[in-house]
Amino acid sequence: MALSVDKAAGGREYKVKDMSQADFGRLEIDLAEVEMPGLMACRAEFGPSQPFKGARITGSLHMTIQTAVLIETLTALGAEVRWCSCNIFSTQDHAAAAIARDSASVFAWKGAPWTGAPAAGRTSSWTMVVTRLS
Repeated sequence: MALSVDKAAGGREYKVKDMSQADFGRLEIDLAEVEMPGLMACRAEFGPSQPFKGARITGSLHMTIQTAVLIETLTALGAEVRWCSCNIFSTQDHAAAAIARDSASVFAWKGAPWTGAPAAGRTSSWTMVVTRLS
């Protein structure tokens, strides 16, 4: 299935429901960071050394505000990130819009007819290595 994608100012691909929700998403992300001290400590301690510089990380997890904090932590540590929701019903559209605008390629909107494929690289030259954690 071919997916038409949009491009953010930085050239990142994305497909979200409504980019006008990005400002609200940013506000929610900023509030959530206060409640996620572990990820914020990782940014503070490891951000300057960029341990993930050059890494390309693809993820598929519920696209929520909390996941947005994780995505921004990965980018703060140097990774290039592509993300897709794993569940068509759990996506928070404002979170997806904020990440698409500010941080990473994201392919998610509530009710999307697919999960996984676009973030896996079917819209780009990315190659995906699947790792299952059990």
